[in-house]
Amino acid sequence: MENQYFTSGELNMKNRAFLSGDAVKVSFFVRDAKLIMDEECYFYLMASMRKMRMNIPLSYTLEFFQSVFNKDVIEGKGIKNGIINFQVFRNTDGITLSKSSVSYYYEITEIEDVLSVHDRSLELDLIKEINVNNNLLSSIRVQSPENIYGEIYAQENDLDDVIFLNPSKRIARAGSGNLLFLEGDIIKIPKQTEGAYISPLMENFVTFLHKNKIADIQEHEIIAFESQKAEEILLISDEKGLFSIGKIRNKTFGKSRFLEFTEAWRKSF
Repeated sequence: MENQYFTSGELNMKNRAFLSGDAVKVSFFVRDAKLIMDEECYFYLMASMRKMRMNIPLSYTLEFFQSVFNKDVIEGKGIKNGIINFQVFRNTDGITLSKSSVSYYYEITEIEDVLSVHDRSLELDLIKEINVNNNLLSSIRVQSPENIYGEIYAQENDLDDVIFLNPSKRIARAGSGNLLFLEGDIIKIPKQTEGAYISPLMENFVTFLHKNKIADIQEHEIIAFESQKAEEILLISDEKGLFSIGKIRNKTFGKSRFLEFTEAWRKSF
C-alpha cells in the first residue's frame, strides 16, 4: 500500500482514535463466504462501546453490520475466509465526549480458515518489565501501550508473542489474545478478572467443548510457573486466529489434542 502523508490542515482533527487512542476494536469472522458468530461479535462491540461511554448510533444494529460486511466485504471484495478487524472511534463534535458522534474503520485479513490452527507453532516468554491491568476496561480491546511494548520486546528477542502478568503476578493473557492451558482432561483459562480479553471466538470454542463433554473447562487464577506444567497451550486471538504454543523458555509443548478439539469444532459449523 502506498504511504500517505498528511499535514495538520489535511488531517481530520475530529478523529480521537488518532489523537488520543479513543477507540474500541472487535473482530468479525468470514468463513466459506458467510459471517459466523456475528451476533456474539456484535454484542461484544455494543458492550465495549458502552464501557467506553460512546454514543451508540441508532443505526448500529446487527442487521446494519451484516449488510455492510455482506455487501462490501463478501460480495464486493470476494472474501471467502478472513477476519474483519473493526474499529469504532469517537469524534469531537459533541458538547461532551459522551455525546460526540462516532465513526468506524475496518481492515480485512484473509486466512485459510479462522477455525483452524495455524501450521506454525509459536514461541512465547513471560515479560516482567510491565504488567496489564485487571479492571473493567482490561477485558475489551482498546488502545494498549502494553501491547505495543510487548510486540517490540518479542521482535527484539526472537519471540512470536509475550505472556503478560497482572499486578498480582498471575497470568492475564498474551499480547494478541487469550491462552488456554491443557492438563489431562482439564483446560484452564485465566479469568477475565485476571486481565484476560473477552473473546467471542474463544467463548464459542470452549462452549462447544463443554456442551459435547470433550474437556473440563475451568477458569483459574494461574501463577506464572503453572505455564510450565501444561501439556499443550493454545492461543486464541480474535484478531489473528488460532495458534499452538510450541515453546516457552526451555519447555516445549505438544499440540495433537488441541488439534483434535479444534477439528471437531470446525466440523460442527
